[in-house]
Amino acid sequence: MKMSVLYFSKSGCTKEMAETIVKGMESINGVEAKVMSISEIDDEFVKESMCVVIGTPTYYTNLAAEVKMWLDTQSGKYALAGKLGGAFATANFVHGGAHNAIQNILTHLTFMGMLIYSGGNACGKPPIHIGPVAVSAQRDEYKPVFEIYGQRMAKKATELFNK
Repeated sequence: MKMSVLYFSKSGCTKEMAETIVKGMESINGVEAKVMSISEIDDEFVKESMCVVIGTPTYYTNLAAEVKMWLDTQSGKYALAGKLGGAFATANFVHGGAHNAIQNILTHLTFMGMLIYSGGNACGKPPIHIGPVAVSAQRDEYKPVFEIYGQRMAKKATELFNK
């Protein structure tokens, strides 16, 4: 089953976290996952993906303008309705507003008809309620959470769509 992790990144932190999510996804049997910048998307791969996760750096407690523009103008061509969706963010500070950025992405994905999932507390520790957040300066400390998030998304997608 194909899964896509799409991101925008200026410093490389968001890209690194996207790669970590893909690592977690690919640890689940039968999953082929690909990480792609929103400026260099493999259209066919995303269209065939049953799980699409979108990541953004956080600016002024919000998603990057580039991600918002992609969501508004490009996301519609990927037939996202009915697929599993998720979001993640990076920030320079713990209270930098990353959860707001994630929520904005999830709101858009819901409008597109995606099924939203994170695992929440139902999957045990660590609870990941709307999507994982990494603080740039300590990104290595957050990688295990991002890998677990990738695993959870992949497990749920295979549970939903491998019937």
